[in-house]
Amino acid sequence: MTEYEKQAFALHDKGHNCAQSVALPFCEKFGVDTQTAMRALEGFGAGMGGREQTCGALSGAVFMAGLKYSDGNVQAPASKKQTYAVSQALCEAFVKECGSAQCATIKGTATGKPLKSCAECIALGVRLVADMLKA
Repeated sequence: MTEYEKQAFALHDKGHNCAQSVALPFCEKFGVDTQTAMRALEGFGAGMGGREQTCGALSGAVFMAGLKYSDGNVQAPASKKQTYAVSQALCEAFVKECGSAQCATIKGTATGKPLKSCAECIALGVRLVADMLKA
């Protein structure tokens, strides 16, 4: 288990949502203060505010893609194409391993047969962000 995964699981154990658990361990690397990221990601938990839509662990990874690849140009962002491409690749990798990007499907809410646990999704989200750091 990596140090990032340990930090993510410790955050989740304290009550942070999956998006926060994936993203917060990387904030320093991306030059973002933890409190701002925590606040920004609070609504993404449990599949977008508890609606069980897009998995929070994936949302946290995509949030970090924006931080890494966006040029931050408020007037005319030139980085959107690259950020979208990276975000799409993260989504594809996540779906390939989890079988879905939807929280309800992953947790097996309707079927009673979960595809992955939240811990497994968090670990995957962390690995995807760590791999993005290397790129």
